[in-house]
Amino acid sequence: MEEAHTDIERREFVRIDYTVPLAYKVCKQETLSKILEGYTVDISQSGLQCNLKDWVNINDILWLSFEKSILRIFEELEKRSLIYQSGVIGKVVRIMNNENGSYNVGLQFLTREEKI
Repeated sequence: MEEAHTDIERREFVRIDYTVPLAYKVCKQETLSKILEGYTVDISQSGLQCNLKDWVNINDILWLSFEKSILRIFEELEKRSLIYQSGVIGKVVRIMNNENGSYNVGLQFLTREEKI
């Protein structure tokens, strides 16, 4: 018997492919002064996926700065998310290893109402 396969979108917001360079900092005492680089892969109103060369941990808080183009999504992002020094604050929720030694990292944007 063949099972029916359904692709159910479980995300609250649609993700858009969006690749631009980004700078980020891991919000810890020992790493806060170190600016690292990567690039975005996709983005939604609630988070993004990015590619990083350096390891981060689940639940790490990152400050991210990237080019915000004319995409309408950024209007909502700036209304909802915690913005600090022209960057958005996000929490690492997923890490996937890539064959080239980099990591695809899923981040959930922190909202203005959340406490860090």
